[in-house]
Amino acid sequence: MRLLIASGNRGKVVEIRALLGLALQRVIEVVTLSELPGVEQPREDGKTFAENARIKALHYAKAHKILCIADDSGLAVEPLGGAPGVRSARYAGEGASDAANNAHLLHELAPFARPWKAAFVCVAAAALPQRVVAEATGKVEGEILSEGRGRDGFGYDPIFFVPSLGKTMAELSTEEKNRISHRGQALRALISEMKNAGLLLA
Repeated sequence: MRLLIASGNRGKVVEIRALLGLALQRVIEVVTLSELPGVEQPREDGKTFAENARIKALHYAKAHKILCIADDSGLAVEPLGGAPGVRSARYAGEGASDAANNAHLLHELAPFARPWKAAFVCVAAAALPQRVVAEATGKVEGEILSEGRGRDGFGYDPIFFVPSLGKTMAELSTEEKNRISHRGQALRALISEMKNAGLLLA
């Protein structure tokens, strides 16, 4: 049996592979989009993380006729009314770098008083070619810093501070991040749902 991680984001793929764990990978071959024939990307035009996660999971499950996991995640910043939200990866424009998105976010936040409260949100969905079969949500709350800290992670991790740990997401080890992150929460819950539904044997 094969399970597809439907993401072209290398950072996400590394995190999801770690979250699936060695025990799961013994009974299921985990593959990524880079290992399969190229197909047209879906249009992620959902208005919520959940809608986009479902769109991606179902699109690639149908295209490759395989059980597929996809997620949509991003940053919701309280002073900005929940922005950048589903536009997190392209907040500074299509194809924008992480540095550009971070700089744009800090520019948008400049007029607002601190603390700049925010949350990372992730919705993970699993699909077979015919339908979405499981879905789960994860969320971690924190604050936005005016300067980045840490060298690990990706996206907004360097400026997302977790008060309970006294660190940014980019200062956490892989193990620490997977334990508390929005993606870690969502994937663990999703895997549990899939096991309960008999979709995974581990």
